[in-house]
Amino acid sequence: MILRRAAVAALGLSVALAQLAWLRAILAGIGWGPATLALMLCAIVVAPCLGLAAANAAAGFLIRMLAHDPPAAVLAGLWSDEDAVTTPTAILMRVDGQELGPVLETIERLLDGLDASRWGDRFQAFVLSETPDGPTAEAERLAVSERPRIGYRRRPAGRAGRPVSLVAFLDELEGFEFAVVLGAGSTITAETVLRLVRILQARRDLGIVQHLWVGLPAALPFARLLQFGGRARQRIWATGQGWWQGDAGVYCGHHAALRIAAFREGAGAAVVRAGTAVPAHPQVDASYLRAAHWGVMVWPDSRGAYELSPSTIVAFEQRDADRLRSIWPYRDLLVRRGLLPMGRWQLWQAVMPFALAPCCLAGAALAAALAWRGVSAPGALGLLYVAALTVHAPTWLGYAELLVRPRARARYGGASALWKAIAAQTAFALLLAPVTAASRSLALLTGGHSSLPPGRDPQRVGIVEAALRFLPHTVLGVLLGAGFAHAGWSTVFVAPFLAGLPLAIPFAVLTASPGLGRLLARRAIAAMPEERADPS
Repeated sequence: MILRRAAVAALGLSVALAQLAWLRAILAGIGWGPATLALMLCAIVVAPCLGLAAANAAAGFLIRMLAHDPPAAVLAGLWSDEDAVTTPTAILMRVDGQELGPVLETIERLLDGLDASRWGDRFQAFVLSETPDGPTAEAERLAVSERPRIGYRRRPAGRAGRPVSLVAFLDELEGFEFAVVLGAGSTITAETVLRLVRILQARRDLGIVQHLWVGLPAALPFARLLQFGGRARQRIWATGQGWWQGDAGVYCGHHAALRIAAFREGAGAAVVRAGTAVPAHPQVDASYLRAAHWGVMVWPDSRGAYELSPSTIVAFEQRDADRLRSIWPYRDLLVRRGLLPMGRWQLWQAVMPFALAPCCLAGAALAAALAWRGVSAPGALGLLYVAALTVHAPTWLGYAELLVRPRARARYGGASALWKAIAAQTAFALLLAPVTAASRSLALLTGGHSSLPPGRDPQRVGIVEAALRFLPHTVLGVLLGAGFAHAGWSTVFVAPFLAGLPLAIPFAVLTASPGLGRLLARRAIAAMPEERADPS
């Protein structure tokens, strides 16, 4: 594992240093001053993340192209789909104000699938609710009471709305060795649950096995295009990252199987070491679990595991705000004693998207200011496009894998359909990226505060709501555009990376349009294999 990590680090650093050297040559030609020094500093902060994207993409793509069984190349072990399932396992579905009817139907279908196997008697399902006291909580209790095969446990969210640690729920369960944790939007097949349990039975050194998942087919354009790119990216990213992280991998809080005794030991230590704040972010729990010398590994296969994607950009930002609010209070753990180096790295990966967003915006603002002053920077556009290709390398190599495999192309409707979807999703991703960077920067200022109540996923975004929410983005986009306009005709080459800001309001409205969603579905643009006759 040390050699794997050294190889990934060497490749990532090489990519980062090469791009920094390129930028240094460009800025030296301009002349060093406060603006160019600040721009170089922003690049130094961001460049390692670009290198990591390239290294993960290269490792993941090579494994997926060369290995006979790519997931097993990442998480090796001696088990098979014929192994007996002997371990009592709790299936835990966490909810926080979501509509409970679809959640209970999902659990019932899973239990029916497990009963159809020989091992249904090894499982029992529970709804774990963090809904505050009130009518909604009482309605939840009554709804679950009508399903005798499903138990109900409720603990209202902690201080400042902080989620409840899973340990608090596990302490109330007796008679189980494993737990399979799901989120309210999760769908998982019985075969996938049995696979996770068999892995934990065979690998007694593991405390957590995290399964990969993909988005369910969606009607609205935002979710449809988001998950199409997400499927390509995370398959490559998770394979490459899992290969070098080994038993110090990520834990996302759902679509995962836990060894309850190990989780209590690791996360219980986290409660003591973190002081009065109970760790609720899954990666905090996993980092302390690893510090207790239990493995945390990823099974980088998405078959049989699904999740509802955010329907609109408003819901997407709500999810981002929830993630920030849950991890940000624990940023001091990056320097606190008691964690292993890879545990700190995983915490940094959880914080990184939010911490780097202001650097990206600052770099764009500094470049616009230099353009406004009429500064010429030969080679800057070339570096910009290389950096963009680097950060999106996992997605593009995910597309490449689909395009070179005949069966994969067929599942997505053929090469022509794939290229149309890639074009649509690329335009979508370019528009979304600067909006996300601005929103994450604003979220840092507000501590992740969101105007949406927990569990709400709005299906429409009106023009007034979009204007109120994205007016700061629009103003920023206009200011940056005005700066780059002084660069003359070359501004057109910068526009794809900044257009999302001035267009944020119509982008939010259009990507929530049912009519546009029906048009994409009718033309099979970004259609998932599950929408076709042969989803195999």
